[in-house]
Amino acid sequence: MMNSADAKTALAKVPEVTLTFWILKVIATTVGETGGDAVSMSMNLGYLVSSGIFAGIFLIAVVAQVRAKAFHPYLYWFTIVATTTVGTTLADFCDRSLHIGYPGGTALLFSLLLASLATWYWSAGTIAVQTVRSAKTELFYWVTIMFSQTLGTALGDWTSDSLSFGYGGGTLIFVGLLLVIAILYATTRISRTALFWSAFVLTRPLGAVVGDLLDKPISAGGFAINRYTISIALLILLAAGVAIFPQRPAKQEH
Repeated sequence: MMNSADAKTALAKVPEVTLTFWILKVIATTVGETGGDAVSMSMNLGYLVSSGIFAGIFLIAVVAQVRAKAFHPYLYWFTIVATTTVGTTLADFCDRSLHIGYPGGTALLFSLLLASLATWYWSAGTIAVQTVRSAKTELFYWVTIMFSQTLGTALGDWTSDSLSFGYGGGTLIFVGLLLVIAILYATTRISRTALFWSAFVLTRPLGAVVGDLLDKPISAGGFAINRYTISIALLILLAAGVAIFPQRPAKQEH
């Protein structure tokens, strides 16, 4: 049985969910989109090879994160970025290379996300991030995040492309949905865990459409900013945000 000291050490690896957390999450998901596209498209490595590269980085980051004895902000956010980049190329591979389309890719990834959450809940009795205090639950945490990032990419592409809302329209849609969740958080007693995972999923398509808005050609409705340039700029912004706005470790709710 884990004593209080052990629980404190494990919990210190999970950041407190604040407004800063969500801002950094959107930046991380945006750089995941531009960075993933830079490797798979600009470097012409393709979705499968790029997914293999980013999956390797993701696995290394997760191992380092799980082995860490305390919360390290830069390591945590590096791992988040790793999930967004592999999520970008993996979603594109499912949607385009496997020819199942955005609806099929979204349905597949949504099923995988639900399966991950259900397995986690069955194993631990909760999926609240504040209770991540063992290697097993932390692995569930990162696998679930990876599926949510991949789902978010497919959902963002489906909304902006197939549903013809465009990148600007897609941005407004997902900002609006996140505002609804914020209102529900402030005015209702709906499960905080359910609202957290809903917001976590929705920040990914927001980052996807914002990333596409920044780097897609003007003829396609984007700003045509070089993918390498915008990815580096976003990484610098993310690192600056982590440095300027200190984050406390999450505390278990009693």
